[in-house]
Amino acid sequence: MQHVEVYGTDHSPWVQAVLLGLYDAKIDHHLRSLPPLQTFKKAGIMMPAARIDDGEWQLESADILQSLGFKAVPKEHQRLIMRSWRGLTHRVDSSALFWSNFSLAGDTSPSYLRRQINNLLRPFMPLTFFLLIHFLRLTGRSSNPKNFGDQFVPFEDMLKTSGTRYLCSSEPNSLDFLLFGMVQSHCTTYVPPVHALQTDERLERLRKWLATMQKRFEGYDRLYSGVYFPPHTLRPKIATGSERLVFWIGAALMLAAFPITVPLIIFLSVRNRMG
Repeated sequence: MQHVEVYGTDHSPWVQAVLLGLYDAKIDHHLRSLPPLQTFKKAGIMMPAARIDDGEWQLESADILQSLGFKAVPKEHQRLIMRSWRGLTHRVDSSALFWSNFSLAGDTSPSYLRRQINNLLRPFMPLTFFLLIHFLRLTGRSSNPKNFGDQFVPFEDMLKTSGTRYLCSSEPNSLDFLLFGMVQSHCTTYVPPVHALQTDERLERLRKWLATMQKRFEGYDRLYSGVYFPPHTLRPKIATGSERLVFWIGAALMLAAFPITVPLIIFLSVRNRMG
């Protein structure tokens, strides 16, 4: 394994999980912000997608992590990770903050011209998420639990029985990356689950696990949780002023083309669901 190319945004918990695994395994990799044509035809903007060396593009974070050499995640643990997603729909409580945070993420292409082209097209992704989250809220599919800490209690219980600093073994593995990736996503925009992780008295071991993961990944350049959990780190590097300007121009163009972009988003969402 010489190099891995990953498509997605580091605001996604699933993309974060893959990037954390790559960083921990010290595997050379690059993150691209626009989907490759092969996966776009198959799954739209679904992320992450990853290609190891010159192989085929793969989807699904748990499968990608397994291809990188990490342990498979049992289905029951995958369901627990999915439940820890509750609260992410609060990212659109402030539309201005939601869009501003995506503008800061930027693109990482080494070519300035390519970077700016990508920034111009990149708003299609947050526009899709913005509409989908509002759809979930309007249809009642994102109802809030009575206590956001409840979704993390199963992981607290795992730490009680693991006998190690990590969830399942003496070293972090796929489940650790998936949960820590979810925490990164919650921290891109402060949402209620972050407060639960900070204050819920039932989650003492989980906070120690967070501190362990924070220390292990202190050199990781996409560590959003460092703002809220010790040992604290600075927020990840943000896009330059010119890159953010191009992003906002692209966002304005996407909104101006609403009669085209919205039907396209609906078509891709329905097709992916049926697939």
